[in-house]
This record gives sequence, structure tokens and C-alpha cells, in this order.
Amino acid sequence: MIAQPKASHYIDGNWLEDTAGAPLEVINPATGEVIARLHEATPAIIDAALNAAKRAQAEWAARKPVERGRILRRAADLILAQGDSLARLETLDTGKPLQETLVADWPSGADALEYFGGLAATVTGETIPLGGDFAYTLREALGVCVGIGAWNYPSQIACWKSAPALAMGNAMVFKPSEMTPLGALRLAEIFTEAGLPAGLFNVVQGRGAVGASLVTDARVDKVSLTGSVPTGRKVYAAAAEGVRHVTMELGGKSPLIIFDDADVESAVGAAMMANFYSAGQVCSNGTRVFVQKGIRKAFLERLAARAEKIVLGDPLDMATQMGPLISPAQHEKVLAYIAGACAEGATLVTGGGNHGQFVEPTVFADVTDDMTIAREEVFGPVMAVFDFDDEDEVIARANATEFGLAAGVFTADLTRAHRVIGALEAGTCWINTYNLTPVEMPFGGVKMSGVGRENGKAALEYYSQIKSVYVGMGPVDAPY
Repeated sequence: MIAQPKASHYIDGNWLEDTAGAPLEVINPATGEVIARLHEATPAIIDAALNAAKRAQAEWAARKPVERGRILRRAADLILAQGDSLARLETLDTGKPLQETLVADWPSGADALEYFGGLAATVTGETIPLGGDFAYTLREALGVCVGIGAWNYPSQIACWKSAPALAMGNAMVFKPSEMTPLGALRLAEIFTEAGLPAGLFNVVQGRGAVGASLVTDARVDKVSLTGSVPTGRKVYAAAAEGVRHVTMELGGKSPLIIFDDADVESAVGAAMMANFYSAGQVCSNGTRVFVQKGIRKAFLERLAARAEKIVLGDPLDMATQMGPLISPAQHEKVLAYIAGACAEGATLVTGGGNHGQFVEPTVFADVTDDMTIAREEVFGPVMAVFDFDDEDEVIARANATEFGLAAGVFTADLTRAHRVIGALEAGTCWINTYNLTPVEMPFGGVKMSGVGRENGKAALEYYSQIKSVYVGMGPVDAPY
């Protein structure tokens, strides 16, 4: 099934091609079929995109915020109206089941556009009385923003980054992952259909070198990356050379703590959602599942029974609940982690097998904190279950990681729930649920999991800057 776009890039409101760029094949992860053939951005393409963004941004920032918001809300409506076709495109691009992409990917993107479209006109400064004199503040756009996306939620990420950027009067040049480049191109088309002026959202394709060219360009004022910690280190360092604003949403090895008074069925369901949704390819996944010893046996029994019923298969079949991993390289990486866990002494409770590009939902018990799967981000459907005795112990163990993206707690004791969440070193947390990321709630991590926040009102702070103005109301009293 072919999903060939009109050209590789979308710049200044139009499709643009340059066949001098290195070939870039888009593969359907479920079949291995080439569904589109693109080209990486050449220096000429990158230059055109940044020039278009630079030119268009000032006029856009000068518009009434309510006008900017209206266009974003129209784009959200267009996404919702085209939900079926967009979900199908996302499934072909990512391999995620249609039952996921219909409800989680583009719909979340539409939520972001609608939310930030509504917020645009509410952003104001403040006045500061100074006894005769006074001061006031303005919140202004940063300028040209670069967005660099990841392959697991490509269209959602493009919306999450562009919505607050455009709402605040910025322009954006977006580089999707080379493995999932199609959704961002469709979003650019939708923005044009919604009335977004040319040059404000540009899409260029490419691998790491293209991203590096964007991040280090003098025309760029802000960089927002979703990706791995190693990639984040490089991009953060490159952006720092130009003292650019950054948002880094990076990886995690997040704890999900289940106390023995928790509802077992709900805890099992959350643990599965925190490890098997999108075939485990979610940065905020709760891949370290700490289960208090009192319910360990019941938890593992129900977990195995439910995990073994998960349906793997054709992602375009609505009965399919789990699709393939994104690429052969990721597939091999996940299988290596499974083999390593067995070799290090973890107990395989269920799963572990692979079928083509598919890996079965896999659960390990008797995992210790020093095992590789306890320390490294697997990014596949592999759950590590740990035993624990008491609250202080599990908090210390949960925090003993360089990551700090997310955390969850399951307990019937809400006083304990809030107390434990307060002690966990994580930026995004859940109590008695997991991995729900409404656009109204800020999302992001601490420690090596990143800086800045996406979504919520907080995101606007990372796509704008404050100008302070002191107003003198009388004669200047100079000491000389």
C-alpha cells in the first residue's frame, strides 16, 4: 500500500523537492513494504525553510492573538473531520494498530491545536506599581523555532510542538524522524487549508545531519526535541553554542509502584498500558513495576493471563491490539534485552517470543535493581516486575536512576499516594492510573529525562520571553 506524498518537503506553503538529497525510503513496519520514497533536505532546502520562517514570523507575531488562535482551532476541526484517513496514514507510517491511531495520535494533536488556539488570546503581561513610576511586562514570541520529532508518536509530537509555538507568534521548521516522516507533511497541508500564512510551519526531511544543521543555524531561536538521552545531549550542547532556548523531552525508566492495598485488576491493567501500548515504544512507560510482596502472586497470575490474550497482527485490522516494532534494528535490540534478562537470572513469566517484526508481550519477575533491564530503556513490550517490602525502600529504589520522566503509584490510601508522589523524582506522575497525557496537563521530565515542558499553560512559557518596561513619570533625579 503506497502513501507517497507530493514531495519530500513542505516549505513556504508549497511542496518542494530536491532529488539531490540522499534517498529516504519509508517502510511499513508490519510488512517491510516501501510505502514512500523521499529525499533528505539539502542545504538549499534547509536554507529555504529557515528563510521562509524568518520572513513570515514577524507579521504573524503582530497579528491579534485571537486571530492566531482561530486558525489553530480550524486546523483542529480539519483533523477531526479527516480522522479515519489520518489514522490509516499513521498506522502505515508507524505500524501501530488502527484501534490506537484512531483515538490516541491525531486526536491528541487536535486537542493540542484546539487548546492552545483557545489560550492564545489569554496570554497577557502585568503592571507593576512603583510609587508614581510603574513598570509593565510583555510576553513576546521567540522567533524561529525548530522542532525535532521522534518516530513513536510522529503526528502527535508535530502538533504538540507547533501548537504552542504558533499560538505565541513563532514560526516553526519541523524535522520528523526519518522513519516516520509522513504525518508532519499532512499536518503542514492541513495548516495551509486552515488559513495559516505561508512560511510559518515548514517540514524538512532527513537524518541526524539535517537536524544538526537546523539546530546550529543563526536564524534559529528555539529548539524543541523529543528523542533519546544520547540524542538530547548532542542537541542540547549544539543549541547551547548559540544560547538558544530549548525544550528536551527525552527517555525514561519510570517506576510504577503498586502497594498491596491496590485494586489488583486496575493495577494490572495500568501496568499493561504502561508497558504494552504502542508495543512498548512510549518514553513515559512505567517499565519498572514495583509490586509489594503481599499481592505479588495474585498480580503476576492476572498479569500473565491478561497479557497472553493480547492480539498481535495486521495493524489495519481493528481486532489487532499490538503491532510490530518500528524497525528491524529496534526488533533486534529488544530481543537482545530479553535474552540478556534471561541470562542475568530474571524469571520469564510470559512472552519472550518473536514473530517476524512482532515481539510478544513479555513479563519478567524476580528482577533486581542491578540487572540491565532494570537500568536501561528497552523501548519494547518488556515489563520488569520487582518485589518490595515497604514505602521507604521502594521510594529509594525508584529514585535510583538517572532518568526522571514519569512515575505512578497505585494504592487505596490516598494520603500515602500523595506522600509517595511527593518523594519521587519525576516530572509527570499518576495516581491510580498511568500514561494519561491530556493536553491541559504539563508533560516533561527531570534529571536526564529533559528540561522544559510540553502541554498545559506551562508550555507557553517555553515558546515566549518576557520583556520588562520601566516607565518614569517624573524628572530624572541624577546624582551628578
